[in-house]
Amino acid sequence: MKAPTCQLYLISPLDVGGDFPGQLTEALDAGPVAAFQFRVKDLDQHEAARLAEPLQAICAASDVAFIVNDDVALAKRLGADGVHLGQDDGDPREARQLLGPQAQIGVTCHASRHLAMEAGEAGADYVAFGAFFPTTTKAVEHHADPEILTWWQGMFELPCVAIGGITVDNAPTLIEAGADFLAVSGGVWAHPEGAAAAVRAFSALLEDQPAG
Repeated sequence: MKAPTCQLYLISPLDVGGDFPGQLTEALDAGPVAAFQFRVKDLDQHEAARLAEPLQAICAASDVAFIVNDDVALAKRLGADGVHLGQDDGDPREARQLLGPQAQIGVTCHASRHLAMEAGEAGADYVAFGAFFPTTTKAVEHHADPEILTWWQGMFELPCVAIGGITVDNAPTLIEAGADFLAVSGGVWAHPEGAAAAVRAFSALLEDQPAG
């Protein structure tokens, strides 16, 4: 059996102003990244769109999917590649109607097999499990065990994303358990040697995956 190939999925820090576009460019130049999630809080849509547009262009230039967190209307406005929905952020079916058949729609499922199956039935393109490790990026109410990734892989074709406190050091456990994507925020942007060094380290780790 061939092991699934795991890929890197970057999630933005909450502050994407200042020199962040330069950091993103360096990160995407440093190694393969499958997707970038634009995640900001408490901004009006006009301001969020202003911050998103240069980042979206950087992602497009690197052929990286640009996913908007939590906000279907903003994803529609930007013509984003997709949207990531929390459990309180709307129904995947409604998002699909608004964004169209090509949009990538992901759903946060915490540590719940039931929520993940519901998301799949609702037409999600991927499900996200976590948090697997302590994280400073957001308050953690749900703790997931890597075993849920193995269970999901054995039951369903739909890709699964691992999220929550992931670093180069703890990622191998999740890769071995069957994650299709590693969603990383602080593990890249807060890396002591910088985001590009972090992406290079993740790339080396992902390239070393067993082939079967």
